[in-house]
Order: sequence, then structure tokens, then C-alpha cells
Amino acid sequence: MLETVPLSALVEQEVREAVARYETALAADDLAELDELFAPGAETIRADPAGVLVSHAAISAYRRGRGGAPARTITSLHVRVHAPGVATAMAETLRPDGTRGLQTQVWEKGPQGWQIRVAHVSSTPPPPAVDVLAREDAATWRVTGTPLVVATGSGPLDGVRLAVKDLVAVAGHPVGAGNPVVLAESLPVPAHAPVLARLLAAGAEVRGIARTDELAYSLSGTNVHSGSPVNPWGPGLVVGGSTSGPASAVARGTADVGVGTDTAGSIRVPASYCGLHGLRPTHGVVPLDGVLPLAPSFDTLGWLTRDAGLLHRVAALLLPAAAAATTELVLAEDLLALADAPVARALADAAAGLAAATGLPLSAGQLTTAAERERWFTAFRAVQGAEAWAAHGDWITAHPGVLGPGVAQRFADGAAVAPEQLAAAREVVAEGRAA
Repeated sequence: MLETVPLSALVEQEVREAVARYETALAADDLAELDELFAPGAETIRADPAGVLVSHAAISAYRRGRGGAPARTITSLHVRVHAPGVATAMAETLRPDGTRGLQTQVWEKGPQGWQIRVAHVSSTPPPPAVDVLAREDAATWRVTGTPLVVATGSGPLDGVRLAVKDLVAVAGHPVGAGNPVVLAESLPVPAHAPVLARLLAAGAEVRGIARTDELAYSLSGTNVHSGSPVNPWGPGLVVGGSTSGPASAVARGTADVGVGTDTAGSIRVPASYCGLHGLRPTHGVVPLDGVLPLAPSFDTLGWLTRDAGLLHRVAALLLPAAAAATTELVLAEDLLALADAPVARALADAAAGLAAATGLPLSAGQLTTAAERERWFTAFRAVQGAEAWAAHGDWITAHPGVLGPGVAQRFADGAAVAPEQLAAAREVVAEGRAA
């Protein structure tokens, strides 16, 4: 004999699926999907501590103007069915910075399926822990202000708070490069790095100068002098480096954009560790004047954000127009095979979505071989190490014992690169860039 499932249980499952659909759309800032999930008409309302929005049109306009919602996860979800076509869903949420929220939605089922008729959202910041917060801030920031540097103009970045890596010149402040001896011996710089000046002219302000791994020569995000910045995704997790302080500040919500450098992953690694968007532009596209070097053949200036929209706004300001239009998308299967299966699937799905959205053809290709990648990596390490030693070797020699052991060993390896080894490595790098 077949058992029948109670109607209320079926309705509850449908509502849970609708809530999941809503959360997915919210995380992606999918405005069309969010519009579809709210019931049409003047009776639909949404409220939060800032006020009440009445009508589908008002709610839609609000979403289009806010630039996305903060990342969050649902920690518990309760559904109560009032009738076959009416149910209430109450969800407890948690943001990466520890902010807890409560979301209540009244769902109605109509011709378009389940839609939200009434919504209320509230949030409670985590209680301050003064001593812990002070330690966390000291590991994330070298110096802060309210703001530290005001905007010099108005534009697309009005009100955006910058966490500037302690390699980038901020007028009136010394560059410390993640080492207290460097900081003590440095004089305040007379002018902003040109890139920072452009951001300030567009309306951004400097929240503070944020920590970096020593001389930017590490990917861990740890520093023996200032400690490890907090990764809000879990206790004991590293943030990645060397743009460690900016990544922590952006992930914790105390800054909106992290301005940093990337020589061998120093934007991309902390972005991946902290759940952020990070961009390393093509080498040479963004000027590095006023930025302390590590390995000039590979150094770039990039940025991190919590949402893709802001990442794009900064890119539109700092990057030149494309020299040629994109005509094709290629998925490098040989590189995709190196990723974990869930990451590979996500990237393949994203590529397919981009192709569908742009109408560009998508093809799969084999761009490299394992032997080529090993040859390129060996050459890269030789050039990076030699250039790092050329940039800082004299200072390191004059200050024995001031670097952490891991960073010191990397510089020692760079000092050991022979001239003929460096020349051969530069040829390999040039070949790779010309390919």
C-alpha cells in the first residue's frame, strides 16, 4: 500500500526550494530572478531597519540601486504552512563578519509559482570584544583614520573605503613593507602613488594602510612581527598573502576595496582564501609608480572587493580600453584539469554562462603541456628571486636577522641565482610572453 505525503509537507518542501532559489539569486545579484520572486503589484512590501518599501516597483528600484547584498549563509530555516498557497519562512542568517540576521517572508503561490508578498529583514552586528578586536585590528592595519585620507574629488567611487597595502605610497606616511625596521628607517612620502591619486579623485577615501607579508615575499598572509590578520570565515584560517591586511579588512567589512600588489598570486591567493573577488591586471597595464617593488618583471597592482560590481567600477577607472574586441572564449582544459573537481565544474559552468550571455563561441583547447608549465615555473622562480634580491639585497645584507625565516630563505635563494641561470630564465620568460 502506498503511503501518501501530507499536503503541508509538500508545500513546505516547495517553499524551502523557493527560499533556496531566492538566496542563490540574492548572492548573484540576479535582478531579473529577484524581480520574478517578488509578487507583482502595489500590495507587496519589504521592510528593514531603514524603512518600508511598498509595491513591487519600489522594491525592484531599491535592488537596482544598492549594488548587491552582503554575502551570507542561512543557519536555520523554519517554514509554517497556513494554507495550500500561503506559507511563512523565517531564516536566521550569518555574514562573514559575524553579523547575524533574521529574515521573515510570506510566500504566496500563484500562476507564476511561489512568490514573496511580504518580507522583513533585520540584522545584529556581533558584540564587540575590545581586546580581541584591538589585536585583530593591529594584525590587519598599520594605521587607520576616519578616514585616514579624504577623497579629493567626486565620481563613481564616492564613499568607497580603501585599505591600501603597505607598499603603496600614501602622502604624509612612510612605507613600512611589513617590517618594523623598514618602517623605522623610512621617511613620509611626499605624494600619493598615481593610482591611489586616481582613486581618491573618483571619490574614494583611504580607511587605512593595511598590513602585508614582509616585503611582499610570501603567500601565507602571516607576519612574524605584526601577526596574522583575521580571516572571518573561521578561527585559525589564514587570509593568504601577501596582500593580507587589505584582504582581511575587505572580508571583515571594514573596507570596501583592498588596493594591493600581485607578483605571483598576492591578490588572487587572499581573494580565494577570503571569498573575495580579486583582479591581477595584465603586467604593465596599471602603473607602479610609488609602489615598492619585489620583482619588476612580474609586479602588478590589483584590487579586491566583496562584490563583482565594485570590482568592475574600479577596473573601469584604472584599466585602459581593450585594444581589440573579444571574439571567442576558450576553456583551457589542460589547466582546468589541475583544479579540484568542484572548482573545475564551477568554472566550466561560469564559462558556459558567459558564452550564453555574450553570444561568443566557447571552445575547449589545450594551451600548455606539463613540461612547458614546469619550464616556465622554474624560469619564473629564478627571475623573481634574482630581481627580489636586486631590489632589496643591499638592505637585507646591512640588516642581518630582521626578516622572518621563510622570507629570509626566499631572498637567500634569490641571491644564489647565477648570472647565466638568470639570462637563460629571462629567455624562457620572453618566449612564453611572445607565444
